[in-house]
Amino acid sequence: MQWTKILTPLAASALLAMAALPAQAQNSGDDTLLEMQQAYRKGDRKKLTQLLPAARGHVLEPWAAYWELRARLDEAQPQELQDFFTRYAGTYQEDRLRNDWLLLLGQRRDWARFAELHPHYRMGDDREVRCYALYVDLLQGSAPPQMAEEVRRLWYAQRDADDGCTHAADQLYGEKKLSAQDVWRKARLAIEANRGRAARNAVAIVASDALPGLAQLQASPTRFLLGRDAKGRATSAGKVRQELATLALTKLATSDHEAAARLLEGTWSTQLAPEERHWVWGVIGKQAAQRLSEDALVYFGKVARDTDLSDEHLAWKARAALRAGQWQTVRKAIDAMTPEARQDSTWVYWKARALLASHPGEAERQQARQLLEGIASPRGFYEQLALEELGQPITVPPAPAPLTAEEKAAARANPGLNRGLYAILLGLRSEGVREWNYTTNLHQSGGMTDRELLAAADFACAQQVWDRCINTSERTRAVVDMAQRFPMPYRSAVVARAQGIGLDPAYVYGLIRQESRFIMDARSGVGASGLMQVMPATARWTARKIGLAGFTPDQINDRDTNITIGTAYLKLALDDFAGSMPLAAAAYNAGPGRPRNWRNGPVLDAAIWAENVPFSETRDYVKKVLANTTTYAALLTGQPQSLKSRLGTVGPRDASTPDPSRDLP
Repeated sequence: MQWTKILTPLAASALLAMAALPAQAQNSGDDTLLEMQQAYRKGDRKKLTQLLPAARGHVLEPWAAYWELRARLDEAQPQELQDFFTRYAGTYQEDRLRNDWLLLLGQRRDWARFAELHPHYRMGDDREVRCYALYVDLLQGSAPPQMAEEVRRLWYAQRDADDGCTHAADQLYGEKKLSAQDVWRKARLAIEANRGRAARNAVAIVASDALPGLAQLQASPTRFLLGRDAKGRATSAGKVRQELATLALTKLATSDHEAAARLLEGTWSTQLAPEERHWVWGVIGKQAAQRLSEDALVYFGKVARDTDLSDEHLAWKARAALRAGQWQTVRKAIDAMTPEARQDSTWVYWKARALLASHPGEAERQQARQLLEGIASPRGFYEQLALEELGQPITVPPAPAPLTAEEKAAARANPGLNRGLYAILLGLRSEGVREWNYTTNLHQSGGMTDRELLAAADFACAQQVWDRCINTSERTRAVVDMAQRFPMPYRSAVVARAQGIGLDPAYVYGLIRQESRFIMDARSGVGASGLMQVMPATARWTARKIGLAGFTPDQINDRDTNITIGTAYLKLALDDFAGSMPLAAAAYNAGPGRPRNWRNGPVLDAAIWAENVPFSETRDYVKKVLANTTTYAALLTGQPQSLKSRLGTVGPRDASTPDPSRDLP
C-alpha cells in the first residue's frame, strides 16, 4: 500500500476505511456525520456548529463543514467562504457551496461579487446560475450572440419559478430581445404544467395589470371564459384579454378538454388569433391523446400550422397518429419539432418507420436507412429496434480489454470516488451519489476518459454499489462493457426462483435493474421496498396467494423473500396478460387496472402501444425493462436476441378466455 503515502490524509483515510466499512456506523466519527446530516435537514444551525469540531479529520469532513456553513450562508462572512474554498479546494463540497453562494449573490443583485466568483464555478449545470451569468454578461457588454435564445430555452425548461431566469427574461424583454409572445408562451407552459407561480412571474413581466385576471382564471377558468369576474361583472377585452383567454382555455383543457373544445369552437373561435387557437387545440389534442381518445387527431386536425405547437404537443400528435396508423401525420408532426426534439432516438426511429410505411421511393428508403443507422446499437429500446429494422440481431458487443492494475489503482486512489462510496455505504446515499457523480463528471483533464469511467465503475461494482457501477459504465461512448452495465448480482437466487415458476430470468433481471439498480434497501416515494420494489399491501396479497406462511411486512427487505414475492407477482401479472411482457411490465409499475384499460382499442404493434402509454414514468419504464431484458438474454445465453419477438402486439383481452387474476392488485 505504498500509494497511500502520496495521498492527502483525507483520501488515505477514506481508502483505508473503505476496506472494512460495515453497513452501520463503524465509529463515533461516523455517528457524528449521521447526526449532522439530520441536524442539517432540520435546519438546526446551533447543533451543526456544536458537532463540527468532532468531525474534523473524518473522511467526510468536507460534508460536515459544508452543512455547517451552508445552514448559515445568508449571514456568513466573505472570508469564511474563502477559507472554505481554500481548505476544500477541488472537492464537490467546494463547488457546491460556490453554486449556493452564486445563487444568493444573484438574489441580492451583487453583480460585482458574482462576476468575480463565477469563473471559478466548475459544475456549470445550474440553470438559474447560468441565467444570472448571462445577465452579468449583458451588463458588461459581453453577452454571447445567442444570449436571448439561451435565456428563453433555460427559462422554458424551468418548471418551477426561479429568480435567475425570470430576472434575465424580464431584462431582455425590456430591451426588446424577447418578444411579448415569448413571455406569454412561458406563461402558457407554466399553466399547462400547473405551475401557478411561474405563470404569475411571466405575466408580471409582460402585463402586470393583468395579474388580477390571471388569478381569476386560475380560480375558475370557465367563469373567466364566459366573461364574468368573481362578482359577476363583465371582464375587459383586448389583446391581453385574448392571451388570458388562451391561458384560461389551457387551464380548463388540463381538467376537461371536451369543455375547453366546446368553448373554443363556440365563444372563442373568432376572438383569438390563429396562433392562440392553434396552441389551445394542441393542448386539447394532447389531453385527448393521453386519454387514448379517437378524437385526439380530430382536435390536432384543427391546427393549420404545426410549428405553433410545443414539442410536447407534437409528440402526442405523433403518438396519436401512430395509434391510428396515419403515417403521413406522424412524419409531419416530427418534422415540425425543434431540431433538439427530432434528434431524440424515439423520433428518429418513428420518422424512419413513417418514411418506410407507404410505398417509399428510393430516396425515402435511403433516408430511412440513414436515420436507422444513426441510432442502431444494443444500448436502448429504439436503438435495438433500429438494429432489427436493419436486419441485424441484438448481440453483446465484444468486451473491452481488461482493466490494468494501474487503471484500477488510479480509481481506488481517487479521493472523490472514495468519499462518495464511503458516504453511500455509511447511509448518506444522496450525498454520496452527488459526490460520485461530480467526480466522474469532472476531472482535471476536463472529463474522465472511457477507460477511467470503466475503472470507476469497476470500483463501485467491487463495493457492490450497483447503481453507481451501472450509471458510470453507461456513460462510456467508444468502448462498452455490457457485462458491467448489466450486472447480475444474486444470480443463483434470481435464476433458480425465476426458472422454478416459469419466468425468463432475463425478464426478472431486466425489471430489477430498472426498479432498484440492485440496491437492497431501496425504498420508493410511495413505499415500495427492496430489490423488486414491492409495496407492503401487494406483498401481503402475494404471500397469501402463493401460500407463504408466516409472512410479515418487515421481511420485504430480506433478499430472498423480496425475490420470491416479486417474481411471484410478476408471474401472476404475466399470466393475467396472456404472456405479454409489455403489459405485465406496465402492470408492475402502474398497477394492473391501468394497462387493462390502456390495451382497449385497436390491435397495435407493442412498440406503438408502449409509446402511447399515458404516464411518462410507465412509458419509459416499459421500454427500458424490455430493452434490459433483451440484453440480459444475450448475456445469459450467449445467443443473438430479438426485442421485437418479446414485444409482439397488444390489443383487447379475448373475452372468450378466462381472466386468471382479476383480483390482482
